[in-house]
Amino acid sequence: MSTPARSERGTHRRLREEVAALHGHLVRYQLVTWTAGNVSARVPGEDLFVIKASGVDYESLDWRGVVVCDLDGNLVDGEHAPSSDTAAHAFVYRSRADVGGQVHTHSPYATAWAARGEPIPCVLTAMADEFGGPIPVGPFAIIGDDSIGRGVVATLQGSRSPAVLMQNHGVFTIGKDARSAVKAAVMTEDVARTVHLSRQHGEPLPIPTDAVDKLYNRYQNVYGQR
Repeated sequence: MSTPARSERGTHRRLREEVAALHGHLVRYQLVTWTAGNVSARVPGEDLFVIKASGVDYESLDWRGVVVCDLDGNLVDGEHAPSSDTAAHAFVYRSRADVGGQVHTHSPYATAWAARGEPIPCVLTAMADEFGGPIPVGPFAIIGDDSIGRGVVATLQGSRSPAVLMQNHGVFTIGKDARSAVKAAVMTEDVARTVHLSRQHGEPLPIPTDAVDKLYNRYQNVYGQR
């Protein structure tokens, strides 16, 4: 991954505006601190994605703080350096054609599970609905290259979960688009907190596998407006 001379040409501005706005949910639901965390989105029909620039403050974030990169993580448009997680996002987009958006946070309850290297067990109907089982833990990986992306892809292979807890690091989520990935990040923190609180009073009761399957199928295929 190289970093060419930075210039702003204003390409894919509408998608960049959408992704900039989605970062507001990370702040609203207290999933991030200071400038940490990011949202990215694949550019439909092109081998490109947009991602929050490195170290940009959330209060001042607008479309200019979201840059365009190719699927090797190279900066294509924007005046700022891309996120330090860009190579990880790029690897996921190269490896998973079904992924249209990604989110990374250090949300406190979910990251506490990641620090222990412990999956979040499926003990809530909301977990069965959204994740289709436990939220898995991915391997420890150094930030800056595609190691995190490789861990995300490997861990989620064969899993219905759109979220992975990268050991000693934090939450990475995927979705059909950026909004779906943001929702998964919000739900990850919500269930991480609830299961943690439950464990203060005893061991939570697991949901039987067949019930998890039924709940997941209903939520994914019947729930809501169709």
